[in-house]
Amino acid sequence: MLNLRSSNPVIADDQLVAQAHAGPVANPATVAGVAQKTGFAVTLAVLGGLCGAALVRAVGPGAMIGVWIASLVASLVCFFALWRNPARAVWAAPLYSVTQGAMLGVTALLLDSVLASKGITALGGLGLQAFVITLAITVAMLVVYRAGLIRPGKTFVAVLTTLTIGIALTYLAQFILGFWGISIPGIGLESAMQGGQGAWIGLAVNGVILVVASLWLIVDFQQIEDAVGARVGKEYEWYFAYGLMVTLVWVYMEALKLAFRAAMAANDRK
Repeated sequence: MLNLRSSNPVIADDQLVAQAHAGPVANPATVAGVAQKTGFAVTLAVLGGLCGAALVRAVGPGAMIGVWIASLVASLVCFFALWRNPARAVWAAPLYSVTQGAMLGVTALLLDSVLASKGITALGGLGLQAFVITLAITVAMLVVYRAGLIRPGKTFVAVLTTLTIGIALTYLAQFILGFWGISIPGIGLESAMQGGQGAWIGLAVNGVILVVASLWLIVDFQQIEDAVGARVGKEYEWYFAYGLMVTLVWVYMEALKLAFRAAMAANDRK
C-alpha cells in the first residue's frame, strides 16, 4: 500500500498522496529525473559554498552573520512556499541549495580558521572532508536500500522521527543555554576545543547523530520509489530533490562537525 505521509516530514504532503491515488498522469516522475535534479541542486550548493567562503574572505568575518541570516530566511521561504504547493519546488529547491551551500561554506571556513589558530591543518580542508563523508554515506545508504537490508516501515520511521525530534530539542536547548554560557556536554563544539574526556564524548554523540541523519536517506529513497511507482506528475521531481537536499544538508553539517571534532581530538592526543 502506498504510504507517503510517513516518510520525510519536509516533503510529506497531502496533495502528493491525493495525486498518487488519482490515477496515472501523462508525464510521470522518474527516478532518473529526481537523480538529475538532485545532482543539479548539489552542484548549486557547492557553488554557493565556494561563493560564500569567497565573500567572507573578501568582506571579512562580519559577512558570516549575513550569510547565515539569508540561509535561515531562504529555508523558511522554501518551506512555506512548498506547503500544499509542491510545483514551486522548481525555484524553491535551487534557492534552498544555493543559500544552504553558502551557509555550509562559511561554517567550514570558520571551523578551518579555528583549527589554524591552534596550529592544526585539516587535510584538504574540513569542507572537502565533510563532502567526501557525505558522498560516501549517500552511496552506502543507497546500496543498503537497493540490497533490501533496511526497509523503512512504520516502526522504523516512528523511531527515527522520535530520535530526530529529541535531537532538535537538544540543539534548541543548547542554543538557548548558550546565551548564559552554558554548554550541554557533547553537543556544543566548545567541548572539542576544551579537550579531555568531554571532547571524546562529543565525538561519539556527533557520530550517533550523523547515523540518525544518514538513515533519513533510506526513508527518502523509499518515498521517491513509492511515488514513482504510483506515477505522480513530473513536477514532483524537484519536490523530491528538495527533500533529499534537506537531508543531505543535515548529513553534511554533522559530517563537518565530526571532522572538526576528530581533528581536535587527534591533536589532543599528541
